[in-house]
Amino acid sequence: MTSHVRTPLVDAYVDALRRGDTPFTVPGHKRRTGSLDTDLGLVVDTDVPLFAGLDTMKLSGDLLLEAEALAADLWGADWCRFGTGGASQANQALMLALGRPGERIVMSRSIHRSVMSGLVLTGLDPVWLPVGIDDTTMLPLAPTPAQLDATLTAHPEAAAVWVCEPSYLGTVADLARLADAAHRYDVPLVVDQAWAAHFGFHPGYPPHALAAGADAMVISAHKALPGYSQAAIALATTTRLSAHRLQAGFDATNTTSPAGAILASIDGSRGLLAGRGERLLGDLADLVAGARARLVAACPGLTTPGPRDFDPGRFDPAKLVLMLAGTGADGIDVGADLDRQGITLEMADPDTLVATVTVADTRETVRRLTDALVESINLRRSAARPPQAHASWTVTPQQACTPREAFFAPSTAAPADRAIGRISAELVAIYPPGVPILAPGERITPQLLDTLQRQAAAGNRIAYADDPTLATLRVVA
Repeated sequence: MTSHVRTPLVDAYVDALRRGDTPFTVPGHKRRTGSLDTDLGLVVDTDVPLFAGLDTMKLSGDLLLEAEALAADLWGADWCRFGTGGASQANQALMLALGRPGERIVMSRSIHRSVMSGLVLTGLDPVWLPVGIDDTTMLPLAPTPAQLDATLTAHPEAAAVWVCEPSYLGTVADLARLADAAHRYDVPLVVDQAWAAHFGFHPGYPPHALAAGADAMVISAHKALPGYSQAAIALATTTRLSAHRLQAGFDATNTTSPAGAILASIDGSRGLLAGRGERLLGDLADLVAGARARLVAACPGLTTPGPRDFDPGRFDPAKLVLMLAGTGADGIDVGADLDRQGITLEMADPDTLVATVTVADTRETVRRLTDALVESINLRRSAARPPQAHASWTVTPQQACTPREAFFAPSTAAPADRAIGRISAELVAIYPPGVPILAPGERITPQLLDTLQRQAAAGNRIAYADDPTLATLRVVA
């Protein structure tokens, strides 16, 4: 770590491993499980909890509070909490701070599954903003400020506006104008910015959501940054949001046994951004730009959308997305080819590949990736086909009741063909990206069922459904 950047939780974690304490507290492995089972010991014997590990059992050192204050200062927030349940838990915590059951919330339909589950927890009633499609790249686009303004005019009683930015495929909203539109109605703008913990620390990247004027945001420290899995941060300003409600919402969803490794990794990732963020992110953008250039030159027909294809600040320079339609290759086959070489892609569906490149990558790792992609795409080459938008961005929901009402209603499994016209009691998504195709409370239409079945037949994973084969769907009885 850069010497002048304070990282209290990282320091405490390393110190705890070196001390050789004899704890009589949980966790039960006591960091001595290797004496019982060597392999299990390799998994758990470096695990240090927050309580009686990083800090005392009574948290008398206030190390977590210090680390969260340092993060709040870095991102310009009034309130900050470190989450060990991923952006999913942090999203649901923020939702509990926004309104009361039955109140309306304006939301982009590109929300993550965790946010839909948050609607069940909170009883908020969504008003959906449509997802646009870029005509050239077929990538999803955020709702426009004009769309948001019109929706808030129609629903001035809305408690909040919620958007998921950037999209899973790297496109970025004009958050400053969306914030202005929300604030004209004195409504807070909350942003699930899970994929953009790196925004705001290099002039070539978009600003982070708070800097753009949003009232709260959730970021994942384990996506673009080197945090432990499940590492996330919730940050907010308190002009339009209650600090008490934020704290209560977070405590209601947070574990009482937080893993020290996750917390320390958030602290350390924040330290990297504070000390070396601009250089690391500049190198990352250069790596990804070089990969795009090489892939396009070596694979005729391949397109790799990037910042040059959008207005300034409207695409993540670190996002490596490959659109395969012009090559005729099937992305599921390409993904399988790479799997056999030990190279795992973030997303591989018939038309789209996503490789997550981070500050931990090097020229060597990216070269190995591009070598494998070039070989597989050209091996799998076939007749070009028209590009298509991913099904996750094309949903037009028909909401019949709130997600909470449908979730708690008596339900039954109906054969898929007999489920048409009925109200879904479950959430169904294609994963990745995990954006709901069908949500509790929405009517099942022939078009929606056909979309899901075609995606399953193409080899995509159907996630969260009670019956992932889609032979049956769970509907309100």
